[in-house]
Amino acid sequence: MKPEALPRTVLVVGAGGREHALVRALQASPAAPRVLCAPGNAGIAGDATCFPVKADDVPGLVALAREQAVDFVVVGPEVPLSLGLADRLSEAGIAVYGPGARGARLEASKIFTKEILIKYGIPTAAAGIFSDVEPALAYLRARPVPIVVKADGLAAGKGVVVATTPAEAEAAVREMLLEGKFGAGGSQLLIEDCLQGEETSILVVVSGRDYVILPTSQDHKRIGDGDSGPNTGGMGAYSPAEVVTPELLEAIERTIVRPSVEAIASEGIEFCGTLFIGIMLTRDGPKVLEFNTRFGDPETQAVLPRLATDTLALLWAASRGTLRHVRLQVKPVHAICVVVSARGYPESYPTGDPIGLPETLPAGVSVLHAGTRRDGTGRLVTAGGRVLGVTATGTTLREAANRAYSACEAITCPSKYYRRDIGARQLRRQ
Repeated sequence: MKPEALPRTVLVVGAGGREHALVRALQASPAAPRVLCAPGNAGIAGDATCFPVKADDVPGLVALAREQAVDFVVVGPEVPLSLGLADRLSEAGIAVYGPGARGARLEASKIFTKEILIKYGIPTAAAGIFSDVEPALAYLRARPVPIVVKADGLAAGKGVVVATTPAEAEAAVREMLLEGKFGAGGSQLLIEDCLQGEETSILVVVSGRDYVILPTSQDHKRIGDGDSGPNTGGMGAYSPAEVVTPELLEAIERTIVRPSVEAIASEGIEFCGTLFIGIMLTRDGPKVLEFNTRFGDPETQAVLPRLATDTLALLWAASRGTLRHVRLQVKPVHAICVVVSARGYPESYPTGDPIGLPETLPAGVSVLHAGTRRDGTGRLVTAGGRVLGVTATGTTLREAANRAYSACEAITCPSKYYRRDIGARQLRRQ
């Protein structure tokens, strides 16, 4: 596709590190588009024009796209997708990358996805579906631990409990169904057998029955080193995940990716967007943990810097139904993203702490903003649990990791916290 055929004005919806990575990648297009963001954050505001329209304000976002003569919208977070933002934009004649509400339900309802996986014979964990406490507890007592308790709906990446004891599992069930910990999102839950093995993330750009698999990556969900403590939205990622050998990737495509794309289309869902497939590499082969219907965070921060293919051209092709003509090109580099969070995340944590960033960064290193804002004096301060994503590339993962961690150490913030073992499994293997 020629650069002049690409959109001139692009709107990125969202306010996190994933969206900052998307803004940077779209700006790097040879087409040199005008890139806007809503609502953005303090870091994104340094790279793109931001508008104070919240990501869940569907009418406001459609109006903004019209006012700014936007040619193409790239939706980052799951919530606006589940609210039908892509549907409303399409109705307004504005091209969009991101599925409609029916497709977004694959993330908005874990039960919906589980039922599709089972219906089409796609490898996944055995599970039970519950809306009442007593049947759920009876099911738990008949299953071995560890066991996984999942809120059905959206919970900002925190609605999954991997219980290591029966008491912990029962407490999770009661918190979700009786105490309403996740509101309506926890009114039904999924109890799954805990798959054992190593986890990987497969990001797939999908357009109907056509798809392109992006470079492999591995996320680190738990808050503490050594995968300890509660689950988070993600504390870091690296790419490629070498545990996924070319032979294994072929098996994943054959048994999971292609059947999943076909299953979604067969259900009558016109899916255009990113199908994020969480996979556990078990002794019995790869099995699906979950579907998300948008770019992962922080996987995106580690994957996009490795693309030699123009990101804008790739996403535009998906939206226009020409994805089958795209041949993905990948740079021969390793990439890592280390999330700098506020201490106390994912539970309670301070906001408003001043952030000091290095004046210069080494080659191959960038700082992407997630939970940041400017206070009344113009100071950069924390405004969320995950604050920054320090990304780095290198000829080896070790080189990339050294660069990223050196930058993490140079950042000042009273509540600064980050894991110090992102990529450790792969580094040990090497």
